[in-house]
Amino acid sequence: MTRVAAIDCGTNSIRLLVADADPQTGELTELDRRMTIVRLGQGVDRTGRLAPEALERTFAACREYAEVIKKHGAEHLRFVATSASRDAENRDEFVRGVVDILGVEPEVITGDQEAEFSFTGATKELTGRTDLHRPFLVVDIGGGSTEFVVGDDHVRAARSVDVGCVRMTERHLVRDGAVTDPPAEEQITAIRADIEAALDRAEETVPLRGAHTLVGLAGSVTTVSAIAQDLPEYDSEAIHHSRVSRDRVREITEWLLRSTHAERAAVPSMHPGRVDVIGAGALVLLAIMERIGAEEVVVSEHDILDGIAWSVAQASSTTDQ
Repeated sequence: MTRVAAIDCGTNSIRLLVADADPQTGELTELDRRMTIVRLGQGVDRTGRLAPEALERTFAACREYAEVIKKHGAEHLRFVATSASRDAENRDEFVRGVVDILGVEPEVITGDQEAEFSFTGATKELTGRTDLHRPFLVVDIGGGSTEFVVGDDHVRAARSVDVGCVRMTERHLVRDGAVTDPPAEEQITAIRADIEAALDRAEETVPLRGAHTLVGLAGSVTTVSAIAQDLPEYDSEAIHHSRVSRDRVREITEWLLRSTHAERAAVPSMHPGRVDVIGAGALVLLAIMERIGAEEVVVSEHDILDGIAWSVAQASSTTDQ
């Protein structure tokens, strides 16, 4: 067993996983998993820069995570940064802050690497299931981008496109510095057009319609599952490997896009940091399901973070040999 720590810093949230990994058996025993909404990508689509307050929120979360990693005595850490820090002019400031706090340099990975990690994390547990047919299409709907990966045991094709819940919200739903509540029909139409164009780009390299099982990852998808189950609070165990029909996703998406901030905030399973961006995220999921004709989505709580943890374990195992 190797005790590893993995951090995934995205556009909307930063997440930590500390786990004992056994590359020989394929077991990943979770010791600590946590998520903080930091909105690192706040305004990046408009300004091209990481905002000072967004950086400070992210560094505060890093300081908390450093304590957790120390407490568990994780031997190896990998910090992966995704869409927002890939796009920002001042990403050097972000890198310096992370190194000062955690002692490792964040790896600003490509969309293709992001997709590989997501696929590994999401499907490692599913490969033995007889009720799920391959190939899998893994869809990771993030804050700034969405990754599409098709594969069996290994990735066949992958593509990252710049459509995510935060990016779509900031681009189409913000008026005079505030999120429209609820959005007008023309705003929803504009988001839908962006998503459809992104799906066209994804289909240039990834055979989306050739997959037999759709696996959905990240907070927009897991929150839709929580709402579909009418959970009294966010429950990872109930959400992990749940299935949500396309009709139910459509009902929930339509409600989210008609609702007010207060109504969404009153949903007991809704994270406060997701209230304003969940409508756009749910719409991305619905558009994907409609495009490929998926009757349901299999929801996974295991995603890019688990894939990063596996990469740390495998690298340390190779080093130790």
